[in-house]
Amino acid sequence: MFPGLTLAYWLTLHGVVTLLAVLIYVATAHMLRQRRAPTAAIAWVLFILLVPYVALPLFLTFGSRKQARPRGQPLRLAPPAPGDPEDERAWAVQTALALGQGAPARFDDLHLHAGGAEALRALRQVIDGAAESIDLCTFILGPDAIGREVVERLAAKARSGVRVRLMLDGLGRLMAGKPSLRPLVEAGGVVTRFAPPLRWPLRGRSNLRDHRKLVIADAGRATQRLWSGGRNLASEYFEGDAERPAWHDLSFDLRGDIVQDTQALFEHDWVLAHRGHLAPTPRAAREELPLGEGAQLIASGPDQFDDTIYALLVTAAYRARSRIALVTPYFVPDSALLMALCMAARRGVVVDLLLPARSNHRLSDLARRRALCTLADAGGRIWFAPQMLHAKLVVIDERLALAGSANLDSRSLFLNYELMLAFHEPDVVRRFAAWFETERATAQRTLPRRPGLFGDLADGLVLSLGFQL
Repeated sequence: MFPGLTLAYWLTLHGVVTLLAVLIYVATAHMLRQRRAPTAAIAWVLFILLVPYVALPLFLTFGSRKQARPRGQPLRLAPPAPGDPEDERAWAVQTALALGQGAPARFDDLHLHAGGAEALRALRQVIDGAAESIDLCTFILGPDAIGREVVERLAAKARSGVRVRLMLDGLGRLMAGKPSLRPLVEAGGVVTRFAPPLRWPLRGRSNLRDHRKLVIADAGRATQRLWSGGRNLASEYFEGDAERPAWHDLSFDLRGDIVQDTQALFEHDWVLAHRGHLAPTPRAAREELPLGEGAQLIASGPDQFDDTIYALLVTAAYRARSRIALVTPYFVPDSALLMALCMAARRGVVVDLLLPARSNHRLSDLARRRALCTLADAGGRIWFAPQMLHAKLVVIDERLALAGSANLDSRSLFLNYELMLAFHEPDVVRRFAAWFETERATAQRTLPRRPGLFGDLADGLVLSLGFQL
């Protein structure tokens, strides 16, 4: 009857809803201390202004990047005096400590797995050798021969009286299919899912995935052992099958005090998976190791105040003196990390980037083209492996080797819960460098070509939508 009044009413209501949606975005970002790239923040604001009824639920479901967690004060070493030769040995440890990570811990009996068959043997040995406890965290547990074998071995240990806990990422389990976990549960094992997408949509965690991969046996005992790296527990990560050839990947196992640090991280994630309240974990008293010894656990994700792996990578790129070797399946760095790598190459550091010629994610292959061209123009060397390469490794000179679960893309560096181990001993760093050279021997150096106009527009769209929000 009063179309003008009705239109004014709905325009006013729409304005109120839009204003409330923007205020919710601002308040959430402030209270949770969210930090985003300006392009991502602008994209969210514009999205909310244009379609608030769609954008606000999506933001509440997927928009949260950091979950504020109480934590103790980070440990710090007294910095060496400027010009002191010790400064070249201390920067990696000092940076990790400043980012709230633990002090270096002793380790021994480190094995780098030469291939999938060796990695599978080591995994079996870690599980079968456990006498007291097994804690396993993985992103994907495949509904295939490897997945079934892992479940059966865990069930056998549970029946023998070993405490077995299995933590799977909620989305990873959906992506890979659902292997039957009933034998493990019936044997007395405990299974939990981290952030099930359909259960946590309004808690802002559905987009925050647990990508950490580790198997811990008998933590705190003389027989304690850690198996970790980049491999998920599915056939393609080990020996392949009739439909999928084996991927190349990097994993390792070791003993020592560092196992207890990974155990503390698992306990942290286990509590978070059950939506418990996390209290600051006191750091166990431990002898201070000489510089250049031991390994550090580098945890990254929404539970850390800083973007720890990212900050360490940027620092490492600027501190490198002769060599940076990078292995990743997906290379979509942000502008600051890409600039740090380019500046290293321009000042004469040999920057080698090894990645698959074609990964299992076509979207990532499209999104990487700009960064590859930029790095190649700066003097970086791009190497394409003929097979699917899923390893994650960074080697800086003979000072630092980072190995674990984090890819060199925005999802791993800013959204996922990730785990890397930082090795500082020169002999160990050289072993990781040798692994890199073995993989590089089958790769071909490539000069990436810049796409045309439409290709460049498509790349920009992929970067804006797929790797910012």
